[in-house]
Amino acid sequence: MVTIKPAGDQAVTVEFADRIDAAVNARVIALADALKARPVEGIVETVPTYRSLLVYYDPGRIRGAQLTPLLHERVEHLTEGGENTARHFRVPVCYRGDNALDLADLAEIKNISPEELIALHTGADYRVYMIGFAPGFTYLGGLPEALHTPRLAVPRQKVAAGAVGIGGAQAAINSLSGPSGWRYIGRTPLRLFDPERAEPSFFRAGDMIRFSEIGADEMAALERRAAAGEAIVKPEAA
Repeated sequence: MVTIKPAGDQAVTVEFADRIDAAVNARVIALADALKARPVEGIVETVPTYRSLLVYYDPGRIRGAQLTPLLHERVEHLTEGGENTARHFRVPVCYRGDNALDLADLAEIKNISPEELIALHTGADYRVYMIGFAPGFTYLGGLPEALHTPRLAVPRQKVAAGAVGIGGAQAAINSLSGPSGWRYIGRTPLRLFDPERAEPSFFRAGDMIRFSEIGADEMAALERRAAAGEAIVKPEAA
């Protein structure tokens, strides 16, 4: 049962479920796509999350009471199209040296070798459930159950942009440097957020990711190319 609730005086939340689920997230994205394809007068922005869509509106152009039935109508006519339009990416990650803050400790916790941990991490397909917390910060589903691990008891004060982390059953990629309690096992040279790009956030909700291991030399070379504004990662054929 979809519910629509006020979120302040300029937004409503369309809630599809109370769980993290790929099918639920696909419906969230499908609604966002539908509102982009056929705009509703007064809606200024939509923000997909794991299980809901935040819809911002201009109260000078449409009232929340008017918007709610329109959104219910759009939900009733949703088609399953989000999965077919998902973009697929292969993201390079360096799992060595200072890029792998928690790799050795996590391998010890799991009673496996670092190489086995890397193989598990790179062998999975990850879904971008949402962008949030910080601009471009990418929340991922699809982490192998064997790698599910609670966050650190004491957060670090600074983790680098591009750090690839694990927090409970979730995976994530840092977009900006800052404090974090996630466990970080690698880092990508990909720039997830750039305000100068047409789309500042590199990923979108619904994208699919697979990680691939790179060495320290390739990491440094790709970082230089990314710093020069070169696109080092592009969508692949599904």
